[in-house]
Amino acid sequence: MSDFDSFIETGEAGASRRWTGRTVLFGLIAFFAVVFGANAVLIERAISTFGGVETESAYAAGRAYEHEVALAQAQAARQWRVDAKVSPEADGAARLDIEARDAAGRPLSGMEAVATFERPTDRRLDRAVAVAEDSPGHFHGSAAVAAGQWDLVIELSRAGERQFRSVNRIVLR
Repeated sequence: MSDFDSFIETGEAGASRRWTGRTVLFGLIAFFAVVFGANAVLIERAISTFGGVETESAYAAGRAYEHEVALAQAQAARQWRVDAKVSPEADGAARLDIEARDAAGRPLSGMEAVATFERPTDRRLDRAVAVAEDSPGHFHGSAAVAAGQWDLVIELSRAGERQFRSVNRIVLR
């Protein structure tokens, strides 16, 4: 019997242990079971917590791009001035005041406003703001939003056609 064979049979401590095909098979099965189990847990956590930006249809988004460019050029030609102010309320909500004026400085009348606080990293946290017009060109509303970075999206439309859209990054404290 060679030195190597006696080492396999006795090991370093001198205890009698023999490596058989069954021992190696169970060791390989246990190793891969741990690897596959860890992968399954990590994949499940990644899928269940994903809330990032996603596009329902990249093809449809690409086709709509030219239309969005035309709307942006028409918006720039109007030279409207839309100012928004976000301030905290006593109940912890954020109050939104929007003032919209045309190129000559007159308040815009007959407009419908829609505002949304969008979380840049997680669509599930987006909050729509119920906006009401209290005088021509002046809108207000409030929404319960947490502190942090938000994109404030304001859209003004007339007769169902969007006339103005802005997206501004804001930080709420």
